[in-house]
Amino acid sequence: MPTRNLKLVVAYEGTRYHGWQRQVGQITIQEVIEQAVGTIVSHRAKVIAAGRTDSGVHALGQVCNFHTSSSISVEDLRAGLNSLLPDDIRVLNIQEVPRNFHSRYSAKQKTYVYRLLNSEEPDIFARRYEWHIPIPLDISVMKQCLTIILGKHDFSAFRSSGSSNRSPVRTMFRAEVARGANPLRLIMLFEADGFLRHMVRNIVGTAVAAGAGRISVEDFHHILEAKDRTLAGRKAPPNGLFLVRVIY
Repeated sequence: MPTRNLKLVVAYEGTRYHGWQRQVGQITIQEVIEQAVGTIVSHRAKVIAAGRTDSGVHALGQVCNFHTSSSISVEDLRAGLNSLLPDDIRVLNIQEVPRNFHSRYSAKQKTYVYRLLNSEEPDIFARRYEWHIPIPLDISVMKQCLTIILGKHDFSAFRSSGSSNRSPVRTMFRAEVARGANPLRLIMLFEADGFLRHMVRNIVGTAVAAGAGRISVEDFHHILEAKDRTLAGRKAPPNGLFLVRVIY
């Protein structure tokens, strides 16, 4: 039967999920959305995401797509999905797209934000959405480190094992850190043509090491050039990471 290709923009709070991708015996965002879609369109549908966010990672604008033979309107589908989905997953928009559109392979650019709280005491009401760092960070040093990764590089030093990406080369368009409205909160923004497994979290962890004085800006540059993950800093926890948008 003729099929339609539908593109969804989804927001979710990832705390209680084991990431996007289906896993046996674990609750995932993909599984929950696919169950809701199947209930409405009356057939199984594989929902493909622009990025397979990890356990505990959040999304403000995840993009996914699926094919269906159902004639349901996009307005009714969105309303139906949001009535079935739990309150930590929300479909923001649905539109019909060409048959060859693929949420992952058609993507040209992605934006991630990482949030940190640099204070003696944690904020217990925001602990799901930021990394608490109790020691002082030098934001000027962190800015210098992020300048180093702008442009086209081999990001092997910041790629975790198990990555399915064949090439470690990516182009970083923006890499910034700034203080939020509350100066104790730091916002790190990354915009690139693609990201490797845990790439943002590994960059954040290494930049934090520099801001804390454990490594120098020159060390950070050497880590990038050495292409050796063992030289980089710890992987930042997932709760501070947000997939903000995907550009096509």
